[in-house]
Amino acid sequence: MNGPHTLFEKVWARHEILRRADGAALMWVDRHFVHEGSHHAFARLAERGLRVAEPGLTFGVVDHYAPTRERGWIADPAIRRMIAMLEENAEGHGITCFGLEDPRQGIVHVIGPEQGLTVPGVLINCGDSHTSTHGAFGAIGFGIGATEVAHVLATQTLWQAKPRVMRIRVDGALGPGVGAKDVALGWIARLGADGARGYAIEYAGPVVEALSMEGRMTLCNLSIEGGARCGMVAPDAVTLAYLEGRPFAPAGADWARAAEDWLTLASDRNAGFDQDVVIDGHEIAPVVTWGTSPEDALPITGMVPDATSSAHARDALEYMGLVPGRPLVGTPVDQVFIGSCTNARIEDLRAAAAVLAGRKAKVPGIVSPGSSLVKAQAEEEGLDKVFEAAGLEWVASGCSMCVGMNGDLVAPGKRCASTTNRNFKGRQGQGARTHLMSPAMVAAAAVAGALADVRPMLEGRPL
Repeated sequence: MNGPHTLFEKVWARHEILRRADGAALMWVDRHFVHEGSHHAFARLAERGLRVAEPGLTFGVVDHYAPTRERGWIADPAIRRMIAMLEENAEGHGITCFGLEDPRQGIVHVIGPEQGLTVPGVLINCGDSHTSTHGAFGAIGFGIGATEVAHVLATQTLWQAKPRVMRIRVDGALGPGVGAKDVALGWIARLGADGARGYAIEYAGPVVEALSMEGRMTLCNLSIEGGARCGMVAPDAVTLAYLEGRPFAPAGADWARAAEDWLTLASDRNAGFDQDVVIDGHEIAPVVTWGTSPEDALPITGMVPDATSSAHARDALEYMGLVPGRPLVGTPVDQVFIGSCTNARIEDLRAAAAVLAGRKAKVPGIVSPGSSLVKAQAEEEGLDKVFEAAGLEWVASGCSMCVGMNGDLVAPGKRCASTTNRNFKGRQGQGARTHLMSPAMVAAAAVAGALADVRPMLEGRPL
């Protein structure tokens, strides 16, 4: 490649096999994650008498339907069959599967990085839109549909149109109680749910560089909610420190060579972006959503917006049961949820526990760690005891109440403060009202029994 190039362009070029006349490229796929919903794709292979092309690059994960309680016997026969089908397909094709009883089990976008399967410079696909999470490592990760899943299983390749590249630079620094979730919801509110449509996003700037890998994963996870194809952060020392020693990561001399190569992926100094967005980190406050799209977000200090601004706003406020002009602070909640591929890593649990320690929740809630290994680490640190002492339920790992496929649901008309990534109508259950926010903000809502600003609750406490 000649001339200065962006991180995205460098990684894309490594995977483009050929290009059609219409511009679409045939791309090599380095990692393919499949979960319970992938049974349709396996069925298509069976119909054609095909085998998985690269079983060593394909990994099965039980997460969406994984029960968070009573795993010894799954009462729902449909869920039981979905999980069994994945495990049977994986065994039949020689695929490594992080099944329900595997001590490494968890949400696919948590365990991929945790196991060192996600590394810089690779292209990752999964039949799940939040595959963008993996871009935190300088990888290209994006979700694909059922037909594309079958194509990747059969060929280890995928046809894709190359997106444009947007850089979102976050300057300055974040204040206490403000984190990656607030940065993400803030830019989505600013640009809109379609603001990055047709783009791959590179996150840059001092705020992004200062984030942990957990924070970068949260940021990239939510890229899809702003319409982007994927989100990426350039690999650096933080990336290497996280990955070194992971089970599937390179080791020994291979590690040294890989690390040297990964650090060359950063965008060149004079690389051109199709769009540049600059955000001042000092101006970002804790954010909550008020409506039925991630773009319906405001600082917690804000007021419920005017319903006359648009048909969407009128419909959203009616569904959410909110009154225009009233403060967001003090809006009662019925329950809370801490979990999901967005915010269920150890750093997220620590942030919530820092708020809840020594306090009681006024409403019930569930805390579901992102993986069995995160659960074990949290228990070693005593975080589970903090949640239980506060009155919240500590359960097993899985997607849980984010999408409600496993029976963890918000009842109709009930309001939930949630660390998840989507607040669409019915996302957490028919008629459920979801407010998205950070783990610390969910913990604050649990203590207050209402939407609350976490910052006063953190005063005098170690962050």
